[in-house]
Amino acid sequence: MNTKINLAGIEMKNPVTVASGTFGYGREFDQFFDLSKLGGIITKGTSLKPKSGNKPPRVCETASGMLNSIGLQNPGVEYFAQNDLPFLRKFDTAIIVNACGSSIEEYVELCKILNTLDIDGVELNLSCPNVKEGCMAFGNSYEGVKKVASEVRKVLDKPLIVKLTPNVTDIASIAKAVEDAGADGVSLINTLLGMKIDIEKRKPVLANNTGGLSGPAIKPVAVRMVYQVAQAVNIPILGMGGITSGEDAIEFMMAGATAVSIGAGNFMDPYTSIHTIEGIENYLSKHQIKNVDEIVGTVEMN
Repeated sequence: MNTKINLAGIEMKNPVTVASGTFGYGREFDQFFDLSKLGGIITKGTSLKPKSGNKPPRVCETASGMLNSIGLQNPGVEYFAQNDLPFLRKFDTAIIVNACGSSIEEYVELCKILNTLDIDGVELNLSCPNVKEGCMAFGNSYEGVKKVASEVRKVLDKPLIVKLTPNVTDIASIAKAVEDAGADGVSLINTLLGMKIDIEKRKPVLANNTGGLSGPAIKPVAVRMVYQVAQAVNIPILGMGGITSGEDAIEFMMAGATAVSIGAGNFMDPYTSIHTIEGIENYLSKHQIKNVDEIVGTVEMN
């Protein structure tokens, strides 16, 4: 069977990547398995300058998921280029950098630098709900998404994927803005905005009050949005949201995703991405499907 796919111009040996913010820059997972087995690694959100993130507590468990309010803490692109990228490049897998910013100018300057690095593509983060400026502030309207993506497209020659927030009224129109801006692909969904309250203290558990909900609880919402976006655009989709198995991944691909990302599942079991790859292969073998891309968008609606 052939599990190779092309995601927005990025050649991958299989359709499984790891989602930004859940895999760091790979070092923690290198002790568990060969990272070369992955179709791709999407780095932790990386900004032009170092960011300290939000104050703790920043993570808490929920039923079938978790809330996080990290706030895009990262060492900045210069540190990434000098210390993390050389490590990642030791592995035979696609490297996609998640790029975040607080202004259009910052996104553009960051992507100018990323354009010079030995990476395979950029995932433009317009969807993080845990920062006060940038990201979701741009990502919740057609005009905002198109403006940022268009300006980045002017300075970035590498494949450009734009990551969208689910915290909008019409996800299909937001995805259309990505396509209209000339981006190569769209990534969804990021976390759903949520809150957990400590009933003894009568205060939110997270210091930031709200956080992004991820994990199996959000999968049905994510599958629905991937399907809707697949009907609206002609660019490939990187689907994510609660994937923990090959069966989950197949569901996303049938809804229209070309590839998938494992997020919160990495915290529950560091081998989740490997099990997902194996699950996809087992499905293809069971149903005698020769090429994995044959299942993309094949759901038949009632």
